Amino acid sequence: MTRQQLTRPPGVSFDPAAPSGPVAAGRPWQDTDRSPDERAASLVAAMTLEQKAAQLGSYWAPHGIPGEDVAPMEGVLSDSTRPLSDYIASGLGHLTRVFGSRPVTVAEGVGDLNDLQRQVVASPGGLGIPAVAHEECLTGFTALGATVYPTPLAWGATFDPALIREMAAAIGRDMHDVGIQHGLAPVLDVTRDYRWGRTEETIGEDPYLVGTLGSAYVEGLQGSGVVATLKHFVGYSASRAARNHAPVAVGRRELADVLLVPFERAVRDGGARSVMNSYADLDGVPPGASRELLTDILRTEWGFTGTVVSDYWAVTFLEIMHRVAADPADAARLALTAGMDVELPETGAFAHLPELVRSGRVDEQVLDAAVRRVLRQKAELGLLDHDWAPPAADVEVDLDSPANRALARRIAEESLVLLANDGTLPLSTPPGRIALIGPGAGEPRSFLGCYSFPNHVLSRYPEGGVGIEIPDLAASLAAVLPGSRLTYEPGCDFSDGDRGGIPAAVAAAADADLAVVTLGDIAGLFGRGTSGEGCDAPDLRLPGAQAELLEAVLATGTPVVLVLVSGRPYALGAFADRCAAIVQAFFPGEEGGAALAALVTGAAEPSGRLPVGVPRHPGGQPGTYLAAPLGQHAEGVSNLDPTPLFPFGHGLSYSSVGYGEIDLDRTDLPADGLIEVSVEVRNTGARPCAEVVQLYLSDRVAQVVRPVRELIGFAKVPLAVGETRRVTFTVHADRTSFTGLTDRVVEPGTVTFAVGRSSADLVATADVEITGATRVLAGRRVMDTPVRHVPA
Repeated sequence: MTRQQLTRPPGVSFDPAAPSGPVAAGRPWQDTDRSPDERAASLVAAMTLEQKAAQLGSYWAPHGIPGEDVAPMEGVLSDSTRPLSDYIASGLGHLTRVFGSRPVTVAEGVGDLNDLQRQVVASPGGLGIPAVAHEECLTGFTALGATVYPTPLAWGATFDPALIREMAAAIGRDMHDVGIQHGLAPVLDVTRDYRWGRTEETIGEDPYLVGTLGSAYVEGLQGSGVVATLKHFVGYSASRAARNHAPVAVGRRELADVLLVPFERAVRDGGARSVMNSYADLDGVPPGASRELLTDILRTEWGFTGTVVSDYWAVTFLEIMHRVAADPADAARLALTAGMDVELPETGAFAHLPELVRSGRVDEQVLDAAVRRVLRQKAELGLLDHDWAPPAADVEVDLDSPANRALARRIAEESLVLLANDGTLPLSTPPGRIALIGPGAGEPRSFLGCYSFPNHVLSRYPEGGVGIEIPDLAASLAAVLPGSRLTYEPGCDFSDGDRGGIPAAVAAAADADLAVVTLGDIAGLFGRGTSGEGCDAPDLRLPGAQAELLEAVLATGTPVVLVLVSGRPYALGAFADRCAAIVQAFFPGEEGGAALAALVTGAAEPSGRLPVGVPRHPGGQPGTYLAAPLGQHAEGVSNLDPTPLFPFGHGLSYSSVGYGEIDLDRTDLPADGLIEVSVEVRNTGARPCAEVVQLYLSDRVAQVVRPVRELIGFAKVPLAVGETRRVTFTVHADRTSFTGLTDRVVEPGTVTFAVGRSSADLVATADVEITGATRVLAGRRVMDTPVRHVPA
């Protein structure tokens, strides 16, 4: 992000002590004619140790309800007794979640933030420097009344980076307009075990898909003047047994070729300006104390120049959870020397930095380097300008504008995946009697992810409702099926074992022409939901009594349309072939009900594709996409078949699409060259549609074990009835690279390109010979596969 890409909130001069004139005398850091680096350096030179350390700290105003944490161990770790004056005596780096910690209106939030900034700027030892205000923004600005967009797993299902870029830009504009400079998103963890509670926050299980959509989010948010933060660097999603905050044991190839790929892509190609460490311990080393990760890889290899911020209390965790630090000061030393720049959500361990420097345990140059990075970012954001000001107190911002809602609707519709259909959908002739069954049909919060404000914060305020308009599925279907009689019976709750409502649900189904059964998750925090942070699953059975409810409804013989609204895929092998249709929605946001109703009735065309597989069985290996040959099913080797019921990339349409053969512009590919891979696709059905054309690579023989196949390109192609389009992927040889025995290499030999509808439905293949000597890749490499599609 450059200074020119950022704009500042409107306002008037704000520094109460600022002398008159364009730049205060003795304050060269306010001179906008200088570069951000020069301005930061001049400011560091003027600072005491205490002022330097203060820029690496943060403050979180008291906000909570006892026993209702919004961050891990908040009730234990938060020091709400310390006054603000203690935190800001020498200045302040960050202000934490002024909008996103409790229900406040826009006017209240702007007023609170402005008041905090006034105190920070007016602090005698703070040199008049405002703080960076940060907020969560994974499914939209996490604030009261703000639009709740679909979760990242739903982004992955869209296979549409342009749409995700547009969404992030809208989120950034809303945050920017109320004075927020820094957003804690996107999550770039690659899904490795669907049982992990934070699967809903991931974009999927393929690093190319995650990196492509994650980079688009970064570009959109930062294009609106808000810094994007890549989470969680790195390995968090690969925890043993899919437990939150659990150890991670991965080899260097899985780390380099799967887990690090989206982060590198978002840094190098997306221009991300902030990174947040992972809570995990990676082969015994917490990322928050890993110089290899935070400095050697991130800064030296990738050229990252932004700020590294700690996940909440991650510096303290080095002492109390990982036990690699003897005390808070030792934790601060480990984190800072590893490459950590800012301690969030409040200053704790980093308060010891001045004494660490004075005692010689930390080199002042190490402290200065972190402070320069923080101040350079403040310069880029305009916070060092002499005329910086927060938003006007009477600023009017509609955080859930009609334009936002329309965008949320588009994303929701594009994210819905039609897994199976015997022709029952769409309901071109609506049934006279419809039984709407399941806990999700009448609960609007079931459409929302864990980091949405209604689930993340308002769930702790029962009287607060959801804060925005969220029609549930019952209301949404009733609105589009006025001629049908809808009977709603929940049957059971999301997670408890109460089966008392199942008989009423069965009776309703038996008396209906069609049963729409809506099952899945309710997102929450730390065990207060079936999906979300700290809500890990022991297996992939539907939660609570939901499987029994579905079994009982299927036994009535009434045709069943199964609608899954969830934060992870669940095992459906016991039910799939008995359902008339199955629709998968990954927490589709506030417009989820309307989007589902449009898909069921045919007003919207299903175009979502699975960013994760749907397992057949609830146990065993959760997924096989990206697995090596030994990870695939082999007859006679094991009695367990891990083959998914529905594979990565799968999704049906209401139309049909035919594929031609692969056309190559050459049959050999130099180890540093380009090849064009083309295919024609034709809408052979009676409805317009959007086909997700997927390009996969298989390496026939390599010096190390490779995945059976991996996604290297995709395109979402709109097709009118009868239309044919030619889709061309431009593949650089770098896209075939992998971590070999010692280095990342492009290796000569035969590779296979395959195109198709999913990772298991490949309709055309072609072999290509990579020629020349083995090429070692060092430094920047091509990580994208450009694609174009034109009428044939």
